[in-house]
Amino acid sequence: MGNSCKGLEALGSSVQKLVISGYYGFNNSGDEAVLKSILLALEEEGERQGVRIEPIVLSVNPPLTEKLYGVRAVHRMRFAEVRQAVRESDGLISGGGSLLQDATGLKSIPYYLAIVKIAQWYGKPTFIYSQGIGPVNRRAFYPLIRHVFSRASYISVRDDESRDLLRQIGVAPDGIGVVPDPVMAMPLPQAAESPRPEAAGAPATDRPVIGVSVRFWNKDRSDLDRLVQGLAAAAAERAVRFHFLPFHLPSDEAASVYVMERLRTAAAGSDIELSLYGGSEDPQAMLAEVSRCDLLIGMRLHSLIYAAGQAVPVMGITYDPKIDHFMNRLGMKSAATTERMDPQAFAQEAVSLIDGKADWVRAKSDLIRQLKADAVKPAQQIVSFYVK
Repeated sequence: MGNSCKGLEALGSSVQKLVISGYYGFNNSGDEAVLKSILLALEEEGERQGVRIEPIVLSVNPPLTEKLYGVRAVHRMRFAEVRQAVRESDGLISGGGSLLQDATGLKSIPYYLAIVKIAQWYGKPTFIYSQGIGPVNRRAFYPLIRHVFSRASYISVRDDESRDLLRQIGVAPDGIGVVPDPVMAMPLPQAAESPRPEAAGAPATDRPVIGVSVRFWNKDRSDLDRLVQGLAAAAAERAVRFHFLPFHLPSDEAASVYVMERLRTAAAGSDIELSLYGGSEDPQAMLAEVSRCDLLIGMRLHSLIYAAGQAVPVMGITYDPKIDHFMNRLGMKSAATTERMDPQAFAQEAVSLIDGKADWVRAKSDLIRQLKADAVKPAQQIVSFYVK
């Protein structure tokens, strides 16, 4: 992550190897942003507290992870390598993201708990880093979660709802910290000098830019079809550019193209511009792209977190409770769900946020500043665990 650790080594700081487990290497900008945010926070806190952190990341694509972040990585599914990495480490971080949930399948919870349990078998301290817990629809997972989490050295979750679920599962609530998603603290890349350069491949324009992050969810695409109507209604009110931001390649790019093709027809009588961001392996490049928008409409959780962290007004479309949980932290409600949308009300909210962007920023600035500060608390706690 940089050369700053060399100075710490020269000063005789302690060196701690930490395995980091999460959904990494899958070409998902949000999860990669989680990893990069954790790495940056650990490095900064290590410098501040005199501890050199050497990360070992569990990734489905170790060469890519090593290239992007300059850290050691091992394949998350080669358990002999995982065990060896854990054995030689000084501890394990699990998180962040929505790791412990069974909405997308039955394998996630057993896998991520098993990784933590391996570290506990070897007597290593384990840390739960700003995870979003749930939904956990199968109560058979409760005793497994309770067993592993009750033996963790530190637990933090990213919302009150996750803490409440852990309490229901039987994890002592007084040992659970509630902190924002680590991505709230991710800084812009140094190359992002201008707050509003033109989006890649888009024509020059002074019109408002509405970032749109979509994904496939409903099998019949009814959610995206409703969104097309909402975007078309907004375009009828304002001359805008819709800039589509695929967070998970290649599926989100296909979902973006689906919406763009139908939006050209639905908004044929409106003054509308459409552009599609080509994507980047570096999550900070996507963060810079989001920062150039005047409004962000998002189905992906981290598209909303990127935007809020850069003081860009947001409209959430809920497909999972985690979207509502984050909007609640901002003192807002989602503008629609994948099952329901009023296109005219949706358009009115979009226009209102564009016209009132300065007011929104003033109203949310203190909250956003606090969320950014709180997002690095897990790194502070973990590094301090190793201060002699």
